[in-house]
Amino acid sequence: MPENSTEVTAAGIARLAGVGRAAVSNWRRRHADFPKPVGGTETSPSFALPEVEQWLRDQGKLAEVPLRERVWQQLAGHPAGAVPALVHAGCALLLLRKSPTVWPEITAVSDERMAGVLSLALNDVLAACFGPAAEAGRAVHTPSRAELLPSIPLLRGVAELAAETGARQTFEFLLGRQLDANPRQYTLTPPGLAELMAALVETGKQPVRTVLDPAAGTGALLRAVGRPTALYAQETAPDLAVLTALRLALLADPDDRCALAVRTGDTLRADAFPRLAADAVLCHPPFNERNWGHDELAYDPRWEYGFPARTESELAWVQHALAHLREGGTAVLLMPPAAASRRSGRRIRADLLRRGALRAVVALPAGAAPPYGIPLHLWVLRKPGSGLHPSPELLLVDAAEPAESPSAGPAAAAPSGGRDRLDWQAVHSAVLDAWQSFEGRGEGGDEGAGTGGSGRADRTDPGHPLGVRPGVSRAVPVIELLDDDVDLAPARHLPPPAAAGGPAELIRVRERLTETLGLTGTLTPPAVTLSAPAHWPLTTVGELARAGALQLRTGGSGTGPVPVLTEHDVLASTAPSGSLPVDGPPEEPVLVEPGDVVVPVLGGGSVARVVDDATAGAALGRSLQLLRPDPAALDPWFLAGFLRGTANNRQASSYASTATRLDARRLQLPRLPLAEQQRYGERFRALAEFEDALRLAGRLGGQLVQGMYDGLTDGTVAPK
Repeated sequence: MPENSTEVTAAGIARLAGVGRAAVSNWRRRHADFPKPVGGTETSPSFALPEVEQWLRDQGKLAEVPLRERVWQQLAGHPAGAVPALVHAGCALLLLRKSPTVWPEITAVSDERMAGVLSLALNDVLAACFGPAAEAGRAVHTPSRAELLPSIPLLRGVAELAAETGARQTFEFLLGRQLDANPRQYTLTPPGLAELMAALVETGKQPVRTVLDPAAGTGALLRAVGRPTALYAQETAPDLAVLTALRLALLADPDDRCALAVRTGDTLRADAFPRLAADAVLCHPPFNERNWGHDELAYDPRWEYGFPARTESELAWVQHALAHLREGGTAVLLMPPAAASRRSGRRIRADLLRRGALRAVVALPAGAAPPYGIPLHLWVLRKPGSGLHPSPELLLVDAAEPAESPSAGPAAAAPSGGRDRLDWQAVHSAVLDAWQSFEGRGEGGDEGAGTGGSGRADRTDPGHPLGVRPGVSRAVPVIELLDDDVDLAPARHLPPPAAAGGPAELIRVRERLTETLGLTGTLTPPAVTLSAPAHWPLTTVGELARAGALQLRTGGSGTGPVPVLTEHDVLASTAPSGSLPVDGPPEEPVLVEPGDVVVPVLGGGSVARVVDDATAGAALGRSLQLLRPDPAALDPWFLAGFLRGTANNRQASSYASTATRLDARRLQLPRLPLAEQQRYGERFRALAEFEDALRLAGRLGGQLVQGMYDGLTDGTVAPK
């Protein structure tokens, strides 16, 4: 085995072969010639990638390692670590993008010679993109020959992958894999949120040419801005700063003249752009930071609206953003909800309101960004100026609970909030419609354009002045907010959202509930016929898969515009609600077909869903297993029904940490003729219909009860 050979874990082997990790464990036990560990630990060993690849080929389990997997395994097993390897890959991709004709000459030599020549070539490209190497704070430094030498085999593979998919897509794929593999190391801004924040700054009358992100993270916010002329970013973590710089440089078209400046350092303590006045600032700052520089920065000129308390780091970021705007420029910051109501920040909030710097506070649904369990806020700010008059109103938008339409069926009645199932289209519509209408009214617009005395927006009328669907909004006079608390939480100043359509919708909800309850009575299973326990000959899903009676697939990867069937959708019996990424190398997702049986991997519950025509064509999501039976051998409803048996699930489940994991291959089925399977299948199908009706009745009942409480308490429903 060559020295410094790329190593791969059991999870990596499973990904290469397209199987579960349990299969890799079985191969190690059953095959004496399986490659021996060369590193790692006893509980998580690593293996030499060339040995694993050869063994898989010899066993007929792998025709060829896909190029993208080979490159990723080389990067993940790099002797210097994945991040330095990713930086080298990004630098090489940038050279490929900027000077494509130079690469063949560089690679037509030995690895040792290539490392030296490549270092010189990269120095010129990086200087052109990020400034001279000696410039203070430049995020990307030119790697030396010695640093590049171990990466040369990786970079040859990266160039080959870029020839297939493009330089930018290749880097996005590798960066995405790195972020997915280390979720606790990075605080990410989801693409839907980044697009919303960018849209808020781009809706103004003035063009947005220069944009700053003082807490750049992975560069998601700047990446969402459309065709600026200059991007400025600062990030405290050096590794993250260099990855962000390369990502943004690769994002720009080769002919673009967009200036890019990415610096490393603590933004509040060591501002890298002290004289910058940008058109827009986008920021996802760290929350609840006590060590943000309170003691050192007491007399900093940025605290124009008041010196933030030690516990108010977010208000320090707000004033930092305002300090870097030109007059009339717009900033959008993601904020924790506590920043709108903590008493320690009330004086700063009051001054922001009095001077017209704070223009809107938007409550987002829980799941919009980490921490996913709470509904975060967006603050929209504008730099006051001599020619600008302070606004007498503050726009408050509550998009935390998008409206649901029970009349559309069970899928529509499912909760739309939460990570991976957020309806970003509805959130964008609610927030941007309200903001654009508010902005279009002009400074201190006429009262007729508001929401009226009640402050309630009609959430179903497209012609409503604020156009809020499905949230609630109100332009609140600033004078109403300047009390002892200066509490800016939208929920405090907006009426609670009633059922979509107002009290009249309660009538329709009640009618649908009555209809559904009648259906449950019809679908109630007949009286049971008792019999002695059966003693069928049994088989397992794994044995059926080896015999060709069914196929086993796992979900998780892929790109494209198709909807994704998520774990939540399976558990709640709702329509596919997820989405696949649009960037990265094209990976084929697993698409579900009618008659497929989908089973969640985690949780230990007895749930199995048979795919119908309405769900067919969706991509299989993460933490799901798909069983595709041969209709000539297995009835899908028979299969799903027996998979849901409690005893069956217990014997096929294992425990790891705090989670229960289901190994579908160990699930058992009786060996029965197809005709007998179909008899059981019809009964299982009827039970599933009864279960769906009960689930819908519960949701409708809950909505009716809450709507009645709301209607009675706000006077829109009269007691009888």
